[in-house]
Amino acid sequence: MTAKPRFFDLSDERGVLRTSISVTLMISSLGIGFGLVSGSFSIVFDGIYSLIDASMSLLSLIVVNLITAHAVSRNLPLKMRERFSMGFWHLEPMVLGLNGTLLIGVAIYALVNALGSLLEGGRDLEFGWAVVYGVITLVVCISIAMIETRANREIDSGFVRLDIKAWVMSAGITAALLIAFCLGYAVQDTEWQWISPYIDPAVLALVCLLIIPLPVSTVRRALADMFLVTPADLKAHVDKVARTFVEKHGLDSYRAYVARVGRSKEIELYFIVPADAPARTIGEWDALRAEIGEAVGGEGPDRWLTIVFTGDSEWAE
Repeated sequence: MTAKPRFFDLSDERGVLRTSISVTLMISSLGIGFGLVSGSFSIVFDGIYSLIDASMSLLSLIVVNLITAHAVSRNLPLKMRERFSMGFWHLEPMVLGLNGTLLIGVAIYALVNALGSLLEGGRDLEFGWAVVYGVITLVVCISIAMIETRANREIDSGFVRLDIKAWVMSAGITAALLIAFCLGYAVQDTEWQWISPYIDPAVLALVCLLIIPLPVSTVRRALADMFLVTPADLKAHVDKVARTFVEKHGLDSYRAYVARVGRSKEIELYFIVPADAPARTIGEWDALRAEIGEAVGGEGPDRWLTIVFTGDSEWAE
């Protein structure tokens, strides 16, 4: 009997996401609390950013559970299986695209507010509380990013990969804030104290400019998956396998249709059989399909492979 995985199992995609959600909620509460105490909008933004990130991680976890349950035929109601007979892979790029878009949107919103604050003369804050928050949060962000990076070397999950980016972005925000807060604390009661009201919005604006481009590649990949853009590398591999098979078995030609949707690879292969080809039994046709499947590779719950043999090319168009 297979042992039930631990709730925070770092060797499992869902365990990593659960860990990330729990820590993110803690950081979010810490950020909002310290932000209100210190009067720093950048810290409040960091807390709200973490809260949005936690909600997206929770949505990612739900999708992962659906994909896994459908793939292994476990813990999925019959009615839901009938309504989603082709699985839940299509939800993955939707969630990744939404996640990346929200991260970009939050950063743009914070940038606009930071610029507005600069034009209004900045804001005063308690730098002591801000420095304490920065140290705690930076240590947590770096630790979680390293832990998830190590775990994802084996898991290779798009959701975890995006979550790592989010933690790196959070660490970058926090590091910049910490440097700025230390500078603000150092200039108190000096001739440079006049710059302290500008420190909080200025560093927030700079950080936002740096982090806005980071999720762009994730959004671009998600859109490509949603629009079923043919991945060039996978198409080239399938074409090579199909051409070799056609030459080996004396077939007329083939048609290949390939798409990548999240973690799934969807492949349809149509082989045009000569009209005078000898008859084969069902077992022989299945053996040919098995040969193609082995050559294509990647067999598993995330590969959707359809192989059709026909004498009429119109069925392949």
